[in-house]
Amino acid sequence: MADIKPAERISGMGPSVWVEFTKLASDTKAINLGQGFPDFAAPEHVVKGLSDVLQSSNPLTHQYTRGFGHPRLVNAIAALYSKHMSHEINPMNEVLVSVGAYGSLFYIFMGLVSPGDEVIIIEPFFDCYEPMTRMAGGTPRFIALKPKNENVTSTKDFVLDPEELAGMFNEKTKAIIVNNPNNPLGKVFNREELEMIANLCKKHNVLCISDEVYEYMVYEGQKQIRMATLPDMWERTITVCSAGKIFSVTGWKLGWAIAPNHLLNSLRMVHQNCVYTCSTVLQEAVAVSLEKEMALLGKPECYLTSLAEELNGKRDKMADLLRDINLTPIIPDGGYFIMTDISHLDVDVEKYGEGRKDFKFVRWMTKELGVATIPCSAFYGEEHKSLGERYVRFCFIKENSTMEKAAERLKKWTTSLP
Repeated sequence: MADIKPAERISGMGPSVWVEFTKLASDTKAINLGQGFPDFAAPEHVVKGLSDVLQSSNPLTHQYTRGFGHPRLVNAIAALYSKHMSHEINPMNEVLVSVGAYGSLFYIFMGLVSPGDEVIIIEPFFDCYEPMTRMAGGTPRFIALKPKNENVTSTKDFVLDPEELAGMFNEKTKAIIVNNPNNPLGKVFNREELEMIANLCKKHNVLCISDEVYEYMVYEGQKQIRMATLPDMWERTITVCSAGKIFSVTGWKLGWAIAPNHLLNSLRMVHQNCVYTCSTVLQEAVAVSLEKEMALLGKPECYLTSLAEELNGKRDKMADLLRDINLTPIIPDGGYFIMTDISHLDVDVEKYGEGRKDFKFVRWMTKELGVATIPCSAFYGEEHKSLGERYVRFCFIKENSTMEKAAERLKKWTTSLP
């Protein structure tokens, strides 16, 4: 075998948490409450939109489109987000379409983070933030959202320590990434919390990466406040969004970044030398869907608002099912995941592979009970993994029947306990 070594930039990296646990769920035919995708149909008009595009008589529909974003789509994005951000967004130089939000995130790290730069990552975090920082040669600096008290039941109980956060910023700090609503926690940051972060960004001339893919999944009593709308933050914020999350079509893998031209230019340089362009038919279909949704804004049938109402009920149902089997859910204000405390459970999981207890617990639950979840220590840096080890993540953007079947399997186990 040829002795060809991997690049230093991926040194120390292994398979992600999704590789192991998605395969495990598939191999065991477990009910998958781990991975974040719906098991119900996408909105009818979204599916029809794609069908209509595929049957178009225009032969160019099936050819390359504009590299930085299909014209109809970037115009639709600019029109919608200009309303959200109270800023007239230029569709041609302030919007970049990517292969999923993942693509936009990759462009940000590769295009704006240099060796030696520090990136502040708020824990728990979506797991790609750390390896992307390291691939760019940057240094991740972790700060955890910590519970205010011992018996937490809501994501509102998880907060940043202002002094600790201020101490993270220094002359090497290039960026901070804020996932709002947060995955996996489901925390929605309030205005005071976002202003605290924004003021530090302005004081230290730091970029804010605002990952807002769950922007339309914010529940009753909460409000999605966009970082780019805070005073003087437009010029230093890149907002990342996902069509897959907005329209419940995660397999379409289409996302976008919104930012001022001087920031977005670095992302375009990476994009043009990476994937160059995204699927024309998918972009056209998403554009048609966004146009339809803009016409429905403020009406009950608008999917941008009706999905949150539907998920509000599913969240409450999942929480009730978990409580019924003696688990302690942390009620989210946004997103479609529930972190659940398993630390009190007396289960012997030592023979279920390597790693921390939550990893072993998820392997045990998937193999023995037929219900797949995700271990939450995967969403923390090494120093703080013990904070996540007591939780597993359940996904509730599922049919009610799917959640009920999972609950039945878990009940059989709990009723067998002495």
